[in-house]
Amino acid sequence: MQASQVEIRKVNKFYGPFQALKNVDLTIPPGKVTCLIGPSGSGKSTLLRCINFLEEYDAGEVRIDGQLIGYDAPGRKMSGRKLREMRRSIGMVFQQFNLWPHMTALENVAEGLIRVRGLSKRDAQARAEDALRKVGLGDKMANHPSRLSGGQQQRVAIARAIAMEPRLMLFDEPTSALDPELVGEVLTVMKTLAAEGMTMVVVTHEMGFAAHVADQVAFMDAGELIAAGDPASILHQPQDARIQSFLRTYHERNSF
Repeated sequence: MQASQVEIRKVNKFYGPFQALKNVDLTIPPGKVTCLIGPSGSGKSTLLRCINFLEEYDAGEVRIDGQLIGYDAPGRKMSGRKLREMRRSIGMVFQQFNLWPHMTALENVAEGLIRVRGLSKRDAQARAEDALRKVGLGDKMANHPSRLSGGQQQRVAIARAIAMEPRLMLFDEPTSALDPELVGEVLTVMKTLAAEGMTMVVVTHEMGFAAHVADQVAFMDAGELIAAGDPASILHQPQDARIQSFLRTYHERNSF
């Protein structure tokens, strides 16, 4: 599998007078898993959306495999066609599943292959079947979303993304809308993708996932990237007081 590298350099993002991202610098290595953690409102999801230009950053650069995304040059936006072409190699999974309720799981996965990739219906369905089997839903292909659990719906959303054969996968808190007992099945699928060498950027509050699956953990607070490093250095031996406070609060809330 060909995997992408992402380079984020001095990225800033404003919403009116509010600065959501402040000179963020981060390299996301190819074939590795980077988890973005931090308190709510720290800029994690905004940064994730800047990577595929769903959010337009106001200053700095985001490069995927060396190519600037969103702009042909600083301050000059690229054409919609060129942006769509770049996004074809990027998969994204959101908090909400965004499945079409009138389509089966198989049809939900195959639709993008037909419309975006231009595959025939037969070829699209064959690839969709493979993707659904990969996420453990080989027996649910004919089910509509209303007949699937939240965890199964999220796995359909992941299948839809990986069927496009991306080189980069972005996950925006993919388990936050799930009941606790359904979280594990989605994380298991994500672990499988990670083991296959997919470049993944994951916004998550699942510290266990970050500790065991991430190659790199990046902590954000108030729009700043406070620290990035291997999971042990960030989660178990943090030097920054803000990270220490965040983890202390997390452990207090999740202890029994």
